[in-house]
Amino acid sequence: MNKDILLVVDVVSNEKGVSKEVIFNALECAIASATKKRYEGEVDVRIHIDRRTGDYKAFRRWQAVEEEEELDSPHTQMNLTEAQIHNPNIAIGEWFEKPIESVNFDRIGAQAAKQVIVQKIREAERAQIIEAYQDRQGELISGVVKRVERGNVILDLGGNAEALITRDEMIPRESVRPGDRLRGYLYSVRPESRGPQIFLSRTAPELLIKLFNMEVPEIGEHFLEIVDAARDPGLRAKIAVKPKDPRIDPVGACVGMRGSRVQAISNELAGERVDIIVFDENPAQFVMNAMAPADVVSIIVDEETHSMDVAVQEEQLSQAIGRNGQNVRLASQLTSWTLNVMTDKQAREKHEQEALVVLELFMDELEVDEEIANILVQEGFSSIEEVAYVPLTEMLQIEAFDENLVKELRSRAKDALLTRAIATEEQDESILLSEEKLPQNMVADEMNEQFMQPVATTHKVINQENLTEQSI
Repeated sequence: MNKDILLVVDVVSNEKGVSKEVIFNALECAIASATKKRYEGEVDVRIHIDRRTGDYKAFRRWQAVEEEEELDSPHTQMNLTEAQIHNPNIAIGEWFEKPIESVNFDRIGAQAAKQVIVQKIREAERAQIIEAYQDRQGELISGVVKRVERGNVILDLGGNAEALITRDEMIPRESVRPGDRLRGYLYSVRPESRGPQIFLSRTAPELLIKLFNMEVPEIGEHFLEIVDAARDPGLRAKIAVKPKDPRIDPVGACVGMRGSRVQAISNELAGERVDIIVFDENPAQFVMNAMAPADVVSIIVDEETHSMDVAVQEEQLSQAIGRNGQNVRLASQLTSWTLNVMTDKQAREKHEQEALVVLELFMDELEVDEEIANILVQEGFSSIEEVAYVPLTEMLQIEAFDENLVKELRSRAKDALLTRAIATEEQDESILLSEEKLPQNMVADEMNEQFMQPVATTHKVINQENLTEQSI
């Protein structure tokens, strides 16, 4: 019998590629499971197999518990006093065991033993797969299509390893049949209890980047760098490349001779068209490059909202937007800017409307005439805060302004901001006091006396004829 155990361990270990220790543990669990059936209740049985000779022994185990504690499991627990009869040195929570007769190896319930052994081996195989692929996350993995289930594709990676490409991670309308070879981007390895544990993606932008790394030697040689990519899987993609050597043409290197490199990548991605975009440190220029094939007429950057107004010729508007907004959406994803595409006429009208609003703001709050306000707008000022806090040297560069006028404008701008802040604080205080049911008229009077007195000023409207005239 002992030789049979050692023979089983050797055969199963060689066939499954699992360590002998795992097989020994599986056999111990199987024999323990069969031995338990000789006793009533859920007893605790431990089997030890000698790894050298194949001899095995069985032990029944009990845990020592408090004297007054009621036994939750009489078959596996024993009061401390009774347990000390068997082992005087035992403490609460410790286990003691005594030898019992085990079943013979040839008389084990074959089916029960087989199930335990198979389960242990399967768990060991899964652990090996996890260990083998855990450090390969972020790589391209290739496999053969084993089966397709409701749009989910199971790949055979070899070595008893399977990978899953879920329906959401498959390229839409891509035709896949058993036996086809597919590549995927390994984005997750999880110890699932059933089914594949390796998860691949065919839609991730990282897949496109990895394919370019494989097809374009200049990237591996560090002459080119891929900055980012955006995809509409199966239809179109944009990838931003940055040259590290000025002698290298980034677009030509990625396209290859007669388009061979980019065509190989397109074929791998079910015919997906790929636009190669040159990266630029200037965000506006980068956006202009990303909007290809449309030509950008002008761009207005709004850093506060992280958006840009992109103007194109009217006849190129549909091309700039793309089918169902595809071109501008991919450009936006690639550059990480919100892009508002419009015709150059619409851009001019919008700019004029915004300029008119700012013009009226300056005339009202700075108490200047239209000509002075217009100079501020033309110089790029769009808010009272900019007039108040833009460096003095920058404002002095405006030809129509002298130092006295600049100081007066900055002073009035700061007064306007202070007035706004006081008004906001008054409103907040009024709301707070009304919630506390305090008299509002008394609070308003106190607020007026406290805050309005210091900033009460009289301004003479500044116009082009009296640029330096001022009265405060």
